[in-house]
Amino acid sequence: MIHHLSTYTTKFEAARAFYDAALKPLGYARMMDMVTEWDPEFPNGRLCAYGIDGKPELWLIEKREARTQGHFAFAAKTKEDVAAFHAAAVKAGGKDNGAPGPRAHYSPTYFGAFILDLDGNNIEAVLA
Repeated sequence: MIHHLSTYTTKFEAARAFYDAALKPLGYARMMDMVTEWDPEFPNGRLCAYGIDGKPELWLIEKREARTQGHFAFAAKTKEDVAAFHAAAVKAGGKDNGAPGPRAHYSPTYFGAFILDLDGNNIEAVLA
C-alpha cells in the first residue's frame, strides 16, 4: 500500500492546474497549499497535496531545476474513470503515453491509461 508520493515541478502554477483537472475524475482533490519556509535554499518554494477522504497522498513540490522523472499510478474504480482521467489530463496539457485499455502483460484484469505530465512524469490511472 502506498502512503504518499511526491513529484517535482519547475512549472508550479501550470502543474497545479494540470493535477487539479487530471485527478478530479478519480475523486482526488487538492487539500492544501504550503510554502517551503523551512528550506533555506528555496524558502519561497511552493507545494500542495492531493488526496481522497482527507488523506494527502500526492505532494506536488516546486523546484528551481528539473529533476529525474518518475512514475506513479492512481487506483480507479471503473474503466470509465480511467478514460475520464486520460481525457482530463490531455485536455489539461498532458501528453498521451498510452490510451485507456487492457494491459494483459501486467495481469489479465489490468486496465490503465498513461499520461506524461508537464515535467515528463509518467502518471497512470489503473483498474487492476
